[in-house]
Amino acid sequence: MHKYTIEIFYSEEDEGYIAVVPELPGCSAFGETEEKALKEIKTAIELWIEAAKKEGREIPKPMGKELLKEVMENIKAKVV
Repeated sequence: MHKYTIEIFYSEEDEGYIAVVPELPGCSAFGETEEKALKEIKTAIELWIEAAKKEGREIPKPMGKELLKEVMENIKAKVV
């Protein structure tokens, strides 16, 4: 299993939850609950990677920890 950052948010327009993987362009999923959106995005990640491999596209490395580190550094810089 790949460890990509997953963002889940409620969409008033769609009346449900949208899950996206910022590191994988176009990788998103919908669920009526947060749990369903999470389950669907995990499937979407696997399908995205499978399609990228078949097409010979580069598969980005997960950047979750690096992104979190950058956010925390930015917060610290603003506090000081």
